[in-house]
Amino acid sequence: MTIVAVAVKSSDGRGSQRALGWAMENLMHTSDRLLLVRVMPPITCVPTPCTLASLSHLSPRHRPHTPSYVCPILEFAGGSVPITELDESVVETYTNDMQAKSEENLSTFRYLYRTQKIETLLLEGDNPASALLRYISDSGATSLVLGSSSSNYFSRTPKDSEVPSVVLKHAPDTCKIYVVSANKIISNSLNPMSTSDSKYKNYLSDVSHLPSHSRTTTFSSVDPDALKETSYQASEERLSDMSRKKEFPSISSTLSKQSDIRAEIEQLRLEVENTTTMYNQACQDLVHAHNRVHLLSSECIQEAQRVNAAQEREVNLRKIAALEREKYLEAEKEADVAKKLLAEETYERQMAELMIHKESLEKNRIVDALMFGDLRYRRYTRDDIHIATCSFEEDKLIGEGAYGKVYKCRLDHTSVAVKTLHPEASDRKKEFLKEVEVLSQLRHPHIVLLLGACPELGCLVYEYMENGSLEDHILPRRGRPPLPWPLRFRIAFEVACGLSFLHHTKPEPIVHRDLKPGNILLDKYYVSKIGDVGLAKFISDLVPDNITEYGESVIAGTLFYMDPEYQRTGTLRPKSDLYSFGVIVLQLLAARHPNGLIMKFENAMSSGNFSDVLDKSVADWPLAEAVQLIQVALNCCKLRCRDRPDLDTEVLPVLKKLAEFADSSRLSQRDLRQPPKHYYCPILQETMENPFIAADGFSYEHYAIEAWLDRHDVSPVTKQKLEHKMLIPNHMLRLAIQEWIGNNG
Repeated sequence: MTIVAVAVKSSDGRGSQRALGWAMENLMHTSDRLLLVRVMPPITCVPTPCTLASLSHLSPRHRPHTPSYVCPILEFAGGSVPITELDESVVETYTNDMQAKSEENLSTFRYLYRTQKIETLLLEGDNPASALLRYISDSGATSLVLGSSSSNYFSRTPKDSEVPSVVLKHAPDTCKIYVVSANKIISNSLNPMSTSDSKYKNYLSDVSHLPSHSRTTTFSSVDPDALKETSYQASEERLSDMSRKKEFPSISSTLSKQSDIRAEIEQLRLEVENTTTMYNQACQDLVHAHNRVHLLSSECIQEAQRVNAAQEREVNLRKIAALEREKYLEAEKEADVAKKLLAEETYERQMAELMIHKESLEKNRIVDALMFGDLRYRRYTRDDIHIATCSFEEDKLIGEGAYGKVYKCRLDHTSVAVKTLHPEASDRKKEFLKEVEVLSQLRHPHIVLLLGACPELGCLVYEYMENGSLEDHILPRRGRPPLPWPLRFRIAFEVACGLSFLHHTKPEPIVHRDLKPGNILLDKYYVSKIGDVGLAKFISDLVPDNITEYGESVIAGTLFYMDPEYQRTGTLRPKSDLYSFGVIVLQLLAARHPNGLIMKFENAMSSGNFSDVLDKSVADWPLAEAVQLIQVALNCCKLRCRDRPDLDTEVLPVLKKLAEFADSSRLSQRDLRQPPKHYYCPILQETMENPFIAADGFSYEHYAIEAWLDRHDVSPVTKQKLEHKMLIPNHMLRLAIQEWIGNNG
C-alpha cells in the first residue's frame, strides 16, 4: 500500500497549503492513502488563566512562531502549573481540548479538498523531526511532503538543526522526502524534481494567485534596517539564482527583459516596507500585551489576597466544625442512650398490648358465648329485622336516643320497638353487649322487657310502649293533655319499685346512672317502666354511704339528673339513682324543666307557698299529700349520699301510701281504668278490635288467630289440638269493646 504523508501546521500556514497542494497534484494519483500529519508537543504543564488572557489579543501571525508542522502550545509570559500537581481529570480535559482544536484545524484542509479522501494523524513528541522519522519508520510511509514558508530556503545554506534538514539527512531510503518551497522542491531521491517540471510550474502559478493572507510570513523580533538589508540580499541572490537556472524557459525569458527585473525589485521593496510596518504593529501589540500582563498580575495579587483571606476563614470554619463535630458526637451518644430506652419502653408497651389483646380476646369469647349461646332471649336474624322494619324505613322511625334509633314494627305478630346502634358509633358496641347481658336477666313489671336481640346488626327488640316516655307528658310542648295527679303519684311509686328491684339484684346490685323522664316509658294503660338500662354498672365493691371516696369509674348520665357527689368524686352508689329519682318526682309535681327546680321547691317550702310551684294544669291537687311527696323528693336530692333517705325503708313506704290514696280517690280516673281481661287477645295481649271465636271457645284478634292457625293446629291457650280451624266473628264482644272504648275516651 502506497502512503503519502503531508506534514502540516494549520490551514492558515502558507507552507502547509503549498505542501498539501503540491502533494494533491503530483502524488495523489499514485498513492492509496493521503495523511495529514501534525506534531503536537507533549503536555507537561497547563497554563493559568492569566497566561491564556495575555495571548488572546494577539493575531495568529504575531504569536510565537513554531514550525509549520508542529501544533502551537501557549508558552508565553505568565504562570503555568505542571500536570503532576493537577488532578488527572483536569489534565485529561485540557489534553482533550488541545487535541480537539488540532483536529478542528486539520478539518479545514479536508474541507478545501473535500472531493478527495484525506485522513488526519496527530503525533506527539518534543522533537518534530524525531517524531516524523519515527512515524516513517513505524508506518512504512512511501512519501513525506514538508512545506517551507521561507521563500529563499534553498538560496541560503540551511542549518543542520532545522526540521527539513534533519528529515532529509536521516530519512530511510524507502521513503521519499519532498520539501516544497516557494521557488523550488528538494527531495532525497536521486532525481530531484526541478522547477522545469510543467506540473510544478502550474502549481507555482496557482500558489502565486492565492490570497495575500495565505502568503504572509511570520517574523521574529529583529532590527528593521537589518531586515531591509537581508531582504535586498535575498532578492539579489534570487535573481542570480534565476539567471543560473537555464532549465526554466519562462524565468530566462523574464531575465532578458530589464524592465521586468526592475518591476520585480520594486515589488520586493514594497514587500520589505510592508514587513516593516507589520513589525512596528507587532511591537505595539507587544507593549499592549505587557501592559495587560501587568494588569493581570495586579489582579492575581488581589486574587491571592482573597485566597489567603478565604484560607483563614477556612481555618476558622474548620475549628468551628471540629467543635460542632464534638457536640454532634455527644448528641449522638445521647441519642443512642435514648434509642435504647425507647426500645425498652417499646418492648414493655408491646408486651402490655399483647396482654391486653389476650384479655380482649378472652372477653370477646365470653361475650360471643353469651350472645350466641344465651337462651334467655329470642335471637333474631338479619333478615328478620330487615323484613320487620322494611330495611329501616324512615316511616317506622319513632325516636332516636343517645345510642341509636328506635323503630316500631311487628315481630311474631306483636308490636315491638327495635333499637339499633348508630353505624358510626363503633365504640358503643360494648355498651350494646352489656345491655343485652343485663336486660336478659331482668324480669319486673316496671322494667322494660327485652324480647330478643340481633347480634349481627346490633339490635335490641323491646316490648312496644304505646304512650311514649314520661318526658312527652311532663313538658307541655308535646301537645298532650296533662296527667292527673293520681297517675303522677302512681308513676312515682312504680319507678321507685323498679329502682328497688335494680338495687337488690343478685349477686351484684345494678345502678342505672342515667335515670330521667326520657328513660321512663308508659304503656297503653300508663303503667310506667324503666328503660335504657344499658348504662347500668355492676358494683362489686360498694362504698359505704358515710364515706366519700374517689373512684375511677366512667362518668355517665344527663345533666341536672346526675348525682353531684358522683360528678365530683366519680364514686357510684345506689343512692346516686335516688338523686335522679327526686328530681323526676319534682318534675311530676311542677311539670317544669329541672334547671333550678330544687331551689324553687326549697324556697316554696320555707315560705309556705308551695302551691305556687305545683303544675297549674291540675286544679285539684291534694295539698297535704303533695307536701309529703315534695318532702320525700327534696330529701332524695340532698347533695351528700349520707344525707339521703333509704329507698326501701324510708321512701317506698311513703310512696306506697300515696299511691293507695290516689287509687282510692277515683277522681278523674275514668280514662285510667283498665278494660276487662276478656277484652284482651290471648295472643297479642292487647284490646281486641275484631274478635273471632276459635274451636277452643276463646276469642282472639282475627288476624292474630289466622296467623297462628297457619302454623299450628293446637290452641294458643290450652295447648290442646283443635277439632277444626273454623273461625266465628264475636259481634257481641266487639260491640262491648267499642262501647267501653267510647266511654273511656
